[in-house]
Amino acid sequence: MMGAGCRPTDGPPRENGMKALVFDGTPRVEELPAPEPGPGEALVRVLSAGVCNTDLEICRGYMDFHGVLGHEFVGLVEKTPTRALEGKRVVGEINCVCHRCEWCRMEMFHHCAARTVLGIAGRPGAFAEYLTLPEENLHPVPGNIRDDVAVFTEPLAAAFRILEQVPVGPADRVVVLGDGKLGQLCAQVLATRTRNLVCAGRHRWKLDLLAARGVAVCLEDEPVAPGADLVVEATGRPEGLARALELVRPEGTLVLKSTVAETIPLASVLAVVNEIRIVGSRCGPFRPALAALAAGEVEVRPMITEAYDLAEGVTALARARDPGVMKVLLRM
Repeated sequence: MMGAGCRPTDGPPRENGMKALVFDGTPRVEELPAPEPGPGEALVRVLSAGVCNTDLEICRGYMDFHGVLGHEFVGLVEKTPTRALEGKRVVGEINCVCHRCEWCRMEMFHHCAARTVLGIAGRPGAFAEYLTLPEENLHPVPGNIRDDVAVFTEPLAAAFRILEQVPVGPADRVVVLGDGKLGQLCAQVLATRTRNLVCAGRHRWKLDLLAARGVAVCLEDEPVAPGADLVVEATGRPEGLARALELVRPEGTLVLKSTVAETIPLASVLAVVNEIRIVGSRCGPFRPALAALAAGEVEVRPMITEAYDLAEGVTALARARDPGVMKVLLRM
């Protein structure tokens, strides 16, 4: 397993380009031209990147994306317009925005009408030796956070997004559905606000990782009392929504975290009669995520199953689909 000390050879991109894991109907590793930063953008040499369920869903047709995959990464800045971050280890927010549209003027930057999204929509991703992002998207990584831990910043920020959207207090009863990567992070973050929380999942070995952190867990076929103030749906499966609607109390809140290629049916009668507040939840704040990783408030290392070299990227994607796997990393 790699740590902060694992670095590829320093130097500019090769004259003939760089290696990247590309999806164009099927994934493959190929040689591409090295990216050129646009105005306000930085060139980042990727050190390590994480395979996310969204990457796997893209390979099944989600977002109709074709190009370089990947959006969870840590890297070294090669050059920036201001030179302020050059040579520093960084992680990066994935939404690249215009600052001009209606939503940007309302400071709803994640919903920019003209946005591109790293490795998801209109912008080559992080499964490559180099990437470009606006300099404003980059965050320095504290020195005590290893590379393999820093890769989790983006999905951990997505978990912290819940706390921006929904007030959670010590007396609130919370259920997290899903014991995968995002479900684990959501459970750990929400457990910092309430101990009246349970995470329900399909895999005892995954739930044991949370139990070791003092989080209450149960298998999904075990009874969970209905009437939760907040239910977070992070199963990654279409049927997770129906289960969440059964568990949330009248006038409670249901947060949707799963992104899947299939259309998810909604039991609208139950949602309407019980006046459920349904909240879509996506990208979140990097600063509290980095602070939690640096302080050890959230533990991600037990979630790492394997790491592969970029040349083995197709194998890494296939391995990430296996039920006995949690997190797969790519090292460049």
